[in-house]
Amino acid sequence: MATGRFITLEGGEGAGKSTQIRLLAQALTDRGLEVVTTREPGGGSDGAAGIRALLVAGDTPWQRLTEALLHNAARHENVEALVRPALARGAWVLCDRYVDSTMAYQGYAMGVDRGVLADLHRLSTGGLMPDLTLVLDLPVEAGLARAGSRPGAEDRYERMGMAFHERLRQGFLDIAAHDPGRCAVIDATGDIATIQARLLGVVERRLGPLGRAA
Repeated sequence: MATGRFITLEGGEGAGKSTQIRLLAQALTDRGLEVVTTREPGGGSDGAAGIRALLVAGDTPWQRLTEALLHNAARHENVEALVRPALARGAWVLCDRYVDSTMAYQGYAMGVDRGVLADLHRLSTGGLMPDLTLVLDLPVEAGLARAGSRPGAEDRYERMGMAFHERLRQGFLDIAAHDPGRCAVIDATGDIATIQARLLGVVERRLGPLGRAA
């Protein structure tokens, strides 16, 4: 029976996660693997999508812990409705943001106690952690410039100021440094194809050659 794999992509605003996860999904599909893509917040159920609308758009001044709780509520929906079932049948699951984003955004950048966040993560996921986390890293100014060119109104976090985003970037780098067995930092500067080549190289080094599924 095929073994499912769980890969998450992390990074600050404008890091290119959505583009790279789409390309990675296509590369894995081309190799004969079943691939499921999702995102947080918002993946897994209509309820999670509703929570996303509350968090990433508009100007609601959430209490920091309230915001963390909402992210974890959406995460529980995603894990139980989508991620676990897909892994159980042997699919590769690619998730645009997961627990590390909450730790970086609400913990490092906003100051919520990281021990509390770790407890919330265990509660909302049952301890499910990725096989591999790819942290897309680039300078804050470059990321915000990319993000500013995107259409749509999901810009609540983008508007939080340079100091917030510098703390956020350092948070992701600290998380990766403290868990090198799971995390890999990917240089997210350069063109899309170059970044994808870097990313695929890391996936193959960490999880083995991506030949066609049996």
